[in-house]
Order: sequence, then structure tokens, then C-alpha cells
Amino acid sequence: MSARPLPPLHLLLAVAVTAVWGTNFVVIRIGLDHLPPLLFAALRFLFALLPAAFFLKRPDVPWRRLAAYGVLIGAGQFGLLYIAMTQFITPGLASLIVQTQVFWTIGLAMLTTGERPKPAQWAAVAVAASGLLLIAVAGGGEATDIGLLLVLGAGLSWALGNAVARRDPHANMLAYVVWSSLFAVPPLIGLSFLVEGPERIAAGLAAADAATWTAVAWQSVGNSLFGYAAWGWLLARHPAVQIAPMALLVPVFGIGASVLMLGESLPAWKLGGAALVMGGLALNIFLPRWKASRA
Repeated sequence: MSARPLPPLHLLLAVAVTAVWGTNFVVIRIGLDHLPPLLFAALRFLFALLPAAFFLKRPDVPWRRLAAYGVLIGAGQFGLLYIAMTQFITPGLASLIVQTQVFWTIGLAMLTTGERPKPAQWAAVAVAASGLLLIAVAGGGEATDIGLLLVLGAGLSWALGNAVARRDPHANMLAYVVWSSLFAVPPLIGLSFLVEGPERIAAGLAAADAATWTAVAWQSVGNSLFGYAAWGWLLARHPAVQIAPMALLVPVFGIGASVLMLGESLPAWKLGGAALVMGGLALNIFLPRWKASRA
């Protein structure tokens, strides 16, 4: 696939997904107030699976790829992320560090499909990466070493899930996300009983209020059914070097929502990092359009 400019509607869809994913970190924090993390993740994918599986035909893809995607995104990405966000990292910083998936996704695409970023795209990723680095270095006190490692692992799992989804470019991505959830739920429930235990599970369910269940529903419908289906659809139609960097908008939305809704601080280093991220995205999105117009 050549690196042509994204059509405006595809660009708007990518921004909408990143807005949902970014503000979602605040929603996760609300859900974790009562539910233990692995149980929360299991409920998220359970309600993404049911009742939608009764209305959507299983996509015509091998079961092994549905299973791989479900385990990587379910137990891998969100199991690790939810654990980290219980006490090891703030929502705003988690929304930033998980974007290491951008670089993993591009690297995996280079290995598996032979995609080669152009020099301008390398420059765009470098500018955005400098923003990530600035926030990571200056953000001491908002994340523990364990939190950083857990979220880095979540980013790698997300990238691997992206690589699996790109193997089936013509699949119905909404059905793909729904049916892959069948394989996310069992390991998450099993790990929840093993790690969190029946007593903690029962206490969490008993304490869950309307805000908790709203958070679960938003995770299932907004984040999984809309977000991942739309993202997989975009990755199947455009090079990873164009789509994956768009996810660098997630921490911009995530930090903004955390500041507005949770009262996280917004010092100069966060603003500077966000500016670099936006600058890298601008290069990646608009430079190909400018070159195409010149041609």
C-alpha cells in the first residue's frame, strides 16, 4: 500500500477513535474505584461479546487469529493496563506511555509486510517520540517502575493485536472485535479468580454503583465495539505508518480529560510534550497532502 493522503472522512474517523480512547482513561479510573482490574477487564469484553454475537455473523477468518487477537487485546493490553492504573500510574501518563504501540506497530509492519516509511514519516515519528520522551522523563512521581513496565507491556500487546488484525483486511471489523472477545473473557476470568480471589470479586460487584456499570458499558460499546472496529478498518486500508501515529493523539485527549475531570496537574513539561506530539502528527498527516497537491 502506498502512503497516499488519508481521505478527510477517514481522518475524522481516526480522530474520533483517538478522542474516545483518550477520554476513556478517565472512565477506566472511575470503574477501578470499585471493581478489581482483571474482573473489570473481563466484564468489558463479556459485554462486548454479548448480546452482539447473536446478531453478528462470525467473520470468515481462522479461529486461531480471532483467538490471538482476543488474548492479546484482552488479557495482554487491557489486563496489564487496568492493573497498572489501580495504583501504579496516573490516567494521563498511562494514556501517553501506552502509545509506545505506535513504534511497535510500525516495526512489526516493516518486518511482516515490507512497508518502508519515507524520510518525512521518520521525521514525523521522531518529533512525536521526542514529546513522549519529554513527558516520560519529566513525569517523575506520576508513575512507578512497575506501572511503566506494565503499560509498556500493554503497548506491545496492542501492537501485536494490530498485526494480527491486519492479516484479514476484508473482514467485518465489528464482528471481528465481537467474536475475538470470546477468547478474551476466559483468561481474564481465570486470572481474576486466581489473582484477585472470589472474596474480592464479590466485594467489587457488591460495591459497584451506577457510575461503575456506566464505565463498564462505555468500555464495551464505545472503546471496544466502536474504537477497535474502526481502528482495525483503517489499518486494513492504509499503511501502518499513516494510521498508527494517529494514536499519538490519545495522550493529548487523555491528559486533557484527566486535568478537567480528575484534577491532574498540567505543568509546562506536559504542555511542551503535547505540542511535540501534535507537531509530529501534523507532519505525518499534512506533509503527504502538500506533496500530493504539488505533484
